[in-house]
Amino acid sequence: MAATRSANADRRARIEEMRRAEQARERRNRLITIGVSGVVVLGLVGFGTFVLMKKSDEQDAKEAAAKAPITAEKSWDAKKLGRNHVETAVKYDMKPPVGGDHHPVWMNCDGVVYKEKIAEVNAVHSLEHGAVWVTYNKSASQADVKQLADKVGKTKYTLMSPVDDQAGAIMLSAWGKQVTVDGAADPRVDAFFTKYVQGPQTPEPGAACTGGIGADGAGGSGMGQ
Repeated sequence: MAATRSANADRRARIEEMRRAEQARERRNRLITIGVSGVVVLGLVGFGTFVLMKKSDEQDAKEAAAKAPITAEKSWDAKKLGRNHVETAVKYDMKPPVGGDHHPVWMNCDGVVYKEKIAEVNAVHSLEHGAVWVTYNKSASQADVKQLADKVGKTKYTLMSPVDDQAGAIMLSAWGKQVTVDGAADPRVDAFFTKYVQGPQTPEPGAACTGGIGADGAGGSGMGQ
């Protein structure tokens, strides 16, 4: 009997020891899970904070660029630029025009590169919708033309076409704004895009740049040059 009681006591002791070991293991697992979860949460919080800060920095940089003056930029009083829709030829005071009366239909300007000249009266309507118009003459290098075409092709509310009789080799126009640049790598190109694609000068922000004429870069039609 004494031997049996001793054996039972030993068995209970082993069972208790095993239970304590299991409980300790469970506590360790819970602590590890909590620790890993905490690291993951901290990582997500840190990453989220980084993304928000980056977006904030990018927005600040964009706003700063939009406010910064562009060297040698020409401006016209937007209030004095006509905005009537006409279906007759229009004589503009600048080349390329940056505003004035224009055709009722706009040139498609959803990043469209036109290889032939387009009608000014239709392009001006695109400017009214907030587009930037990139133009070049035969003095522009093929490399610059290609680089600018690539940029326009990736940017909504822009269009590009040749204007043989313009004064500068490469010119950028928006409603009431214009600048002549030295080449595609000129930092004023990016600055002009940042500032004036759907910029504060736009008379009709958000108006369509598709559904007009000259889709697929096939060249324009319209009234007059």
